[in-house]
Amino acid sequence: MGTAKTFILLAAMTAIFMAIGFLVGGTGGMIVAFVVAAGMNVFAWWNSDKMVLRMQGAQEVLPDTRNPMLRAFGEDVARLAENAGLPAPRIYIIDTPQPNAFATGRNPQNAAVAATTGLLNMLNREEVAGVMAHELAHVQNRDTLTMTVTATLAGAIGMLANFALFFGRERTGLIGAIAVMIFAPMAAGLVQMAISRSREYVADKRGAEICGNPLWLASALEKIERGARAQINPYAERNPAMAHMYISNPLNGRGADNLFSTHPSTANRVEALRRMAGEMGLSAAPAPAARSSGPWG
Repeated sequence: MGTAKTFILLAAMTAIFMAIGFLVGGTGGMIVAFVVAAGMNVFAWWNSDKMVLRMQGAQEVLPDTRNPMLRAFGEDVARLAENAGLPAPRIYIIDTPQPNAFATGRNPQNAAVAATTGLLNMLNREEVAGVMAHELAHVQNRDTLTMTVTATLAGAIGMLANFALFFGRERTGLIGAIAVMIFAPMAAGLVQMAISRSREYVADKRGAEICGNPLWLASALEKIERGARAQINPYAERNPAMAHMYISNPLNGRGADNLFSTHPSTANRVEALRRMAGEMGLSAAPAPAARSSGPWG
């Protein structure tokens, strides 16, 4: 299903590219835009994960690292992947105090998970396990391909719209160029919203199954939301088209309204997880207070 969604996404993005090309340069512009879009689609399919990781400042954690915190983190992720029946993903760290995480890769064999230093320092080990299980659920559900390609192409559409402002005046007039600049990113945002909200609930449920306790993820989501409001993620701020990849909106400081939110309400997600815990016969209590801070901080 993830591959089918990605093909639909690629077709939609190509159509947007061609529409902008027509507004800027007529039939010739539309043809040029089609050629550019085709090339970008091929590139995004094979290389978007590497581009996303690089743009988010992610550094790979190698299995032979001498850092005991990162080695323990890697071992935990490997165990969770085994629980999910997945190959162990590559592991990356992003040096920012905002707690957050995302997964990327075109398939489980080429997957990677990235966590911020803020996540490891703020959450306890069980909560981190819940977050990583959520990201592995995205890998298992083949969401990561769609999410990663969206991030790459949505950013490109935004740049193309900006070019229209500077080079499209003679043909479309200033009003037309401004309209392109507004509606092209909006179209990309609508595509993001279409693939973002429901998949988070599905990944929460499957992630809770992988780690074995929905309350770990519920507690983590509450801490992440508080941390995301208090801390700026400079990598996400520079590349807002990639915000939908994170487990929680990294742009909370921007005060975006619900129309353009890429994530469902944290309160709704936590409620669903606590309900799931009740069905499993688990106490709806938060993680033990003795382990309320990050074990590796």
